[in-house]
Amino acid sequence: MSGQEDETIVCLPGERLCPTEDNIVLGVGTYEQNGYIYASKSGIVNIDESGENCQIVSVHKPGFHLTIPATGDVVTARVLVTTPKFAKCAIFCVRNVLLESSYRGLLRKEDVRETEKDRVDIYKSFKPGDVILARVINQMEQSFLLTTAENELGVVIAYASDARKNRVPMVPVGWSEMQCPQTTIKEPRKVAKVLPESSINDVK
Repeated sequence: MSGQEDETIVCLPGERLCPTEDNIVLGVGTYEQNGYIYASKSGIVNIDESGENCQIVSVHKPGFHLTIPATGDVVTARVLVTTPKFAKCAIFCVRNVLLESSYRGLLRKEDVRETEKDRVDIYKSFKPGDVILARVINQMEQSFLLTTAENELGVVIAYASDARKNRVPMVPVGWSEMQCPQTTIKEPRKVAKVLPESSINDVK
């Protein structure tokens, strides 16, 4: 954990922060499970030096203000549930603003890709736990309708389905596949062509 004190590290709920060690103390917004320390909420990771060479790992929310997604906004969301017709998501970031609480997002099968919409398979595009970039296309009564039908939108962080202990993010090997760098296993995804954030938000 040393050397990270000067970096700004943003984490999500359930994200693994570091191994449990004798000189590391759990702080606010964290919990320990199976030998690792995890974030219990989204926010900024703080690593504070304590007495006797100890470090306190905690998660704090910066100065949040109410931000509501609007039509056309690019949002970051975590996939919660997938069905043959849609994926349910939790929106946790709007543009570059980290939200204190998430909004519900709904990504329909017909809004996954721009072309060959009738051939889209939700299960080959997203899996629960994936982090995606999407654009808001409409606001419904209790959720926001999303689309990933642009090259720059889709999965940006994903883990292999068989990952157990070593959760290493997969890397893109095309626009429809990602690969685990440890096991070399490939899995289908609707992969985002990641561009600078300003470029994505400028595409309307």
